[in-house]
Amino acid sequence: MMKRTDKAAAALLTFGVMLCLAACSGKTENQPIESIEPAVTDSTAPVTLDTETTALSTTTEPAAPPDISVNMLAVGDNLVQTYVYKAAQAKATNGEEYNFMPLYENVAPIVQAADVAVINQETIICGDGFEISGSNLNFCSPPVLADTMIDVGFDIFTIANNHMLDRGIEGLEASINFWDDMMRKRPVLALGAYRGPNDQETIRVQDIKGMRIAYLSYAEMLNGYYIPAYSEICVGMTKEEDLIERQIKRAKEVADAVVVATHWGDEDTHVVRADVRELAQKIINWGADVIIGTHSHTAETMEYLTREDGTQGFVFYSLGNFISAQTDNFNVVGEMANFNIVKNGETGAVTVEDIGVMPVITHYEDSFSNLRLYPYNLYTPELADSHALPYTHAPRETAKDFGMDVINAIVDANIPKEYQWLE
Repeated sequence: MMKRTDKAAAALLTFGVMLCLAACSGKTENQPIESIEPAVTDSTAPVTLDTETTALSTTTEPAAPPDISVNMLAVGDNLVQTYVYKAAQAKATNGEEYNFMPLYENVAPIVQAADVAVINQETIICGDGFEISGSNLNFCSPPVLADTMIDVGFDIFTIANNHMLDRGIEGLEASINFWDDMMRKRPVLALGAYRGPNDQETIRVQDIKGMRIAYLSYAEMLNGYYIPAYSEICVGMTKEEDLIERQIKRAKEVADAVVVATHWGDEDTHVVRADVRELAQKIINWGADVIIGTHSHTAETMEYLTREDGTQGFVFYSLGNFISAQTDNFNVVGEMANFNIVKNGETGAVTVEDIGVMPVITHYEDSFSNLRLYPYNLYTPELADSHALPYTHAPRETAKDFGMDVINAIVDANIPKEYQWLE
């Protein structure tokens, strides 16, 4: 399996930080820009050859710089419920407490093949000292999960979602500390919760392959919890449209492309709410190039959205679950979105191209044994027939039918044919 250090070195990936105009809810003055640039260049010294002939001097226009293309993969909610981490416990050997890699190994080659891979870490990771839990809307995942997801191939972790306060403000502060420490150790970026106004003003920017990509992340709700007035911690909310607009416009000033992660919409439905569509159009109008939606735990549709000047951005309304132990058929079929962000070398214009969406299936058998992910192209009718979902006894008995016909119906209803990536 490809090592994370190899992938990072191959991409020459470094993260810069850009100061933003927006604080938690107010407007600030322009700040100086601090950037960390790659130390390696491709420049070479010119070579002069002696000749006895006389050459005519001519003037030619310099060639336009080549286009730059960054391949990105995005997935939905990494929902590590009780049976997910128990499956990792069952795979542990040699004194390990958890071994999550077998659960993700079937999709790892797809993740590692991308230049950049983005995931929503749905369940909070607080680090040591917090009880591990995966049920009753009170999530806290083992710290080793983060290392595993990095080894699987993920670079960008969005943590703005409705479970951020499952362990209170102390848990969220511990999670910020955890991810800050992880970013010092490994070449990844985590965003969505901030220590205070100054931290939230810092736009996270990634330098890769000669392109600068800015990332922003927002949540629609916090499950009825709120950040105490005494805390300076900030979380961007989708209702704060002034904040989102200012941050996107500032990000466009300091980066070539802007990717916005939005945790929004209703759960357990494939229907995209009208207000979600309206906000998506605003986000694209303000300058975002890609919207990566999550939260519904279901696969939802996607489309190009056109700005007044005719340029376009792309929205994935919800990629559904990446992994989970949920027990309805619409929850176990998610999306892995693959696309290219292309910067025109002559004009600097950014387009989103070559979109392909691979369905991803959470498979488990009797008593949630053998729980693991399969990309659609590795899933078989035999595996589908052995899925234990029809035999689970959850309180909500709404969607227990399962098989390749059910999977294909979900795919065809929610992933437009032109974007289906099935082989």
